[in-house]
Amino acid sequence: MNMNCFQRHLRRTAPVRGGSRNELVAPPLRSRVNGWSIPLHAFQLVAWLIYSYMAVVGFGVYIPLLPPPWSHAAYGVIGAAFAIHLVAHLAAVSIDPADLSVLARKNYSNPMPVLDKKKHPHVIHNLHCYLCEVDVGPRVKHCSSCNKCIADFDHHCKWLNNCVGGRNYWFFFVTVMSAALGILLLVFIILFVFVEHFLNPDVLRTAPQFQNVRENGTWLAFLPLAPLEMSSAGILTLAFITVMLAAASLLLLSHLLSFHIYLLIKKMSTYEYIVRQRHLQSIRELEGRTNQSTTTNGTSLQDLPPVEKSVECDTPLSGRSSALKYQDRGQISSRLSGAICTEMDNFKQATGDVEEGLYYESKMPKPTLPDEVVKADAVEGAEKPPDSGHANMASAEGVPVAQNQLGSSVATLTVQHP
Repeated sequence: MNMNCFQRHLRRTAPVRGGSRNELVAPPLRSRVNGWSIPLHAFQLVAWLIYSYMAVVGFGVYIPLLPPPWSHAAYGVIGAAFAIHLVAHLAAVSIDPADLSVLARKNYSNPMPVLDKKKHPHVIHNLHCYLCEVDVGPRVKHCSSCNKCIADFDHHCKWLNNCVGGRNYWFFFVTVMSAALGILLLVFIILFVFVEHFLNPDVLRTAPQFQNVRENGTWLAFLPLAPLEMSSAGILTLAFITVMLAAASLLLLSHLLSFHIYLLIKKMSTYEYIVRQRHLQSIRELEGRTNQSTTTNGTSLQDLPPVEKSVECDTPLSGRSSALKYQDRGQISSRLSGAICTEMDNFKQATGDVEEGLYYESKMPKPTLPDEVVKADAVEGAEKPPDSGHANMASAEGVPVAQNQLGSSVATLTVQHP
């Protein structure tokens, strides 16, 4: 359907059916089920590698070096944080966040067209997705990465390799929070071991397995199940690498966690926040271009002199008598022509200080004969205007009558004598 309003074509907000559909989408692909769908993202692999590294180093090297009862407390608190993170991470990756209408179809095995953002930015119109071919809710967005509609869409997380929506958002939030808490506590443990290694190393050598170690420069890892000898330099180097990696992870996790806490307070999603920021940025750019243009011209609207309005020649006639309606063009108001305005100016100069009034009538004037015009002019003592032969001007009792060019109204000038 081609819409037209005042000869302006409106932009389509959704793909049209038919042959043009192939022009808006890329070659069809299968939709992703969850974060385990192939291909896996590199960030997803990095996240699991960092988690595994922190778990092995923390529970295998540094927590066993703590003296009791601190070692038992560390096993319990940090172990709970890592366990909660593991469960929440697996749930956030494994849950399918698609809309219920998409889940009801379960057609992931069939290829589906992929939205091409370069040719069309949106695919949902009037709560209907033209690619998934289902009716969706008001907060649903079609994810181009997962190639399906996501319920209560928040964002597509590369670390999870899955979309974050209403069905798995809280699992995602707990994943971030537990990861930040677990890494922070592990950093405190490593820093304690690092300091005590130089100040009082006997505090870290309380495990029974250290009784068989004769040299103080030899340390044991993976206590108590599989003791493995390590050098003092190895313990310190591993601690430095772990702290640097943990600091980088904490920087990202704390920023992400604080951002989502802010969104929860504002009751917004990540997608809504990004859309709002883009809108504000476009407004700032528009204001900047406007200010720059004003500065370049050297003048502003406030510095311009006031414009005198011409009431006689610019005021539209009454709507009943002079408004013409055209189909698909709205309402057009007629205005006094330049010839009539000239006659009115001449009339003002002739009358001097005499008060004058302008009014509009819908009645046609009474025909006036040329002889009567001459007699009226003689009685009043007024000179006959040089333009008396004009087709649109006649006078009765010394009062000019202006005939509207549209033929539907008459503008009469009445002179009141003192």
